[in-house]
Amino acid sequence: MAADARNQVTHEAGTPAPEAAATARPSAAAHPGAPGLAALAPLLSDARPAGVQEPDCAAAPVPVPLPGAGGPRDAVTRLHAHGCWYPSASADGTEAAFICDRGGVPQLWAGPVDGSEVRLLDSSPDPVKEVSWSPDGRWIAYTTAPGGGEHTRVLCVRPDGTGRRILAGADPGSSAYLGCWTHDGSAVAVTATAHAHLDPVGAPLPTDWADRDGRATLLGGARYDSGQRTAPAPVDLRAPEAPAVRPGGGLSAYLIDPDGLASPVLLATETHAATLRVCDLSRDGTLALLRRGPRGRREAVVQRTVDSVTTCTMPVADGDPWIGRFSPDGLTLWLRSDADREYAALFAVTLDADGGPRERTVVLQRDDQELELLAMAHDGRTAALVWNAQGAGELELVETSPAHHAPDSAGPPRPVSLPHEVVTRVVAAGPGRMLLALSGSQRRPGVWWAHEGVSLLRTPWSSRDQDAVLPGRPPVRPVPLRLAARDGLPLSGWYYRAPGRAPGDPAPCVIHLHGGPEEQERPVFNPLYHELLGRGLDVFAPDVRGSSGHGRSFVDADLGTGRFAAMDDVADCIAHAVTAGPADPTRLAVMGRSYGGYLTFASLVRHPELFRTGVAVCGMSDLLTFFAGTEPWIAESAMYKYGHPEHDRALLHALSPMSRVDALRVPLLAVHGEHDTNVPPGESEQFVRAARERGIPAELLTLRDEGHDFLRVDSRRLFRRAAADWLERHLRG
Repeated sequence: MAADARNQVTHEAGTPAPEAAATARPSAAAHPGAPGLAALAPLLSDARPAGVQEPDCAAAPVPVPLPGAGGPRDAVTRLHAHGCWYPSASADGTEAAFICDRGGVPQLWAGPVDGSEVRLLDSSPDPVKEVSWSPDGRWIAYTTAPGGGEHTRVLCVRPDGTGRRILAGADPGSSAYLGCWTHDGSAVAVTATAHAHLDPVGAPLPTDWADRDGRATLLGGARYDSGQRTAPAPVDLRAPEAPAVRPGGGLSAYLIDPDGLASPVLLATETHAATLRVCDLSRDGTLALLRRGPRGRREAVVQRTVDSVTTCTMPVADGDPWIGRFSPDGLTLWLRSDADREYAALFAVTLDADGGPRERTVVLQRDDQELELLAMAHDGRTAALVWNAQGAGELELVETSPAHHAPDSAGPPRPVSLPHEVVTRVVAAGPGRMLLALSGSQRRPGVWWAHEGVSLLRTPWSSRDQDAVLPGRPPVRPVPLRLAARDGLPLSGWYYRAPGRAPGDPAPCVIHLHGGPEEQERPVFNPLYHELLGRGLDVFAPDVRGSSGHGRSFVDADLGTGRFAAMDDVADCIAHAVTAGPADPTRLAVMGRSYGGYLTFASLVRHPELFRTGVAVCGMSDLLTFFAGTEPWIAESAMYKYGHPEHDRALLHALSPMSRVDALRVPLLAVHGEHDTNVPPGESEQFVRAARERGIPAELLTLRDEGHDFLRVDSRRLFRRAAADWLERHLRG
């Protein structure tokens, strides 16, 4: 898009009916108390503007009561080195609900921020992914992943563990995720998928699929066959009827009353949507802030609730979905955006009485660092900003309504010292208090709390730094490495040196590639790296082009044919690790998860002379079969990054590792979760099958009850040990 076009906050195309356009938005002063869902329903159910057709949307979710599930169902072995993350505070900030894996799976817990007694609110085995405590303190909403897969559902429970029920996502094949609460706590926003046809894309794999050269060896026991797991059938990509993407899609956002006294109210719907999240509602209930769009093209949308008319849109950065908030009077929108910029900054957008944009101002910015997290205090007058400083986090507090200043300005930033390197979440926790989820190279994820201007204090239920690993093998602190790609693009990464090795002693080295591709390698404690380092293997974890944290141009440098350059970045990083001294050029391996798994497959067939082996985890091996098998909304989001599955078939074929599998020369291990619907297991299976057909040793580890992310402690442990065994066997010889 041309620069001059992006310099303006844009209006949605289309003209509303005169009566809708003339409706002035009530001021917050006219509504001293935030309206409840019952008061909003008549506004939200009004007819749409003349000429606007009612869009297709998902059926309104129906709450499903559940039996109580507080406390452990069985005897639970408490993990000493556990993680706590994604906190959400009670109304007064004295308690927190959070996710913790101390029982072996991420579960919903709650407890006082300054006490050690915590309670388990849901003991079911489904991993928990998000948590949100209602502003009135009566409910805790959260998302779970049934069976460990990619489909999620939204539940709610009372803080004492009673009243547990499913709000959305109960139907087979459906999925739902959380949005914000109304300010009075009477309803929570939930996004639900339209009912897609989730019949298997293909039949189950035949039992003898790998028998040409003997069955693939599955580490950790025999192949698990539950009767539910399917893989995409082979697709003839030359056939004109070959599917481009799975049918279905569409997202709808509703306001749902957790008490069940009011019917769900439709806020917004998007057909063929990549994402749709309700990030905030104005206090008078007349405006909604939505985040929508595919990766690399996210946008903030302000929409009137009375008639569903969009009043303004603005590009926003990828990353954390909580992009901003309205000011208390609803006349200023605070956003984390990279509109017209290399790095995301804090924007203030002033709004008129109808929700339309008046002026856009950059309030706080840094020249070479992006704003990655933005949170507002409960009163809406203080903002917590987390800046990404070359992978580490820096926290600042600012007043967003300072005395004697314009309403779209901010006071001077006040830095807050952090005890660890990375902030993954920050939330308000009552007057003058906040909660932060922190991680670092020497610790497991934990939750910290503080009053403004006071040093952060670790919550007693977060594991201590000394409990991160077993005694006698402390975590390795990585060192940054910087290099230039063959085309001159600056690259960087973190190098982990195996303990006990002399500085000049060349070591076997594993280059590990993160997912995304928009993720970023951060200096945090990684149990996988710890396992590899304990086997005497060095680890180099770079950010190749496409990674976040280095500016918008770097993120977009892998689009289209630029992905070939990203594959060359892997080779350039390996060359630098060797010439810089630590890595042994004769004992190199490549490994990665998700997009990193794709790059692992690609590196093994494009640079087969560099590596002794590879470990590809949940990676795409053929981009065309990936698009045909993944979830519709994931396909919508991925098209901007990789190419259109119909219009760019030749490019996607050329970018696919399967198109060059004949070049494979070294053994490989593939790992996949059996319930992965993001990257279906068939992506690993077809590459392993092709390798074995060509006489290349290849093995497949399928993890039970896991999806795209491995969430259960036992699965993670099995994966780490299997991968480390494989790499040690092929690199130490």
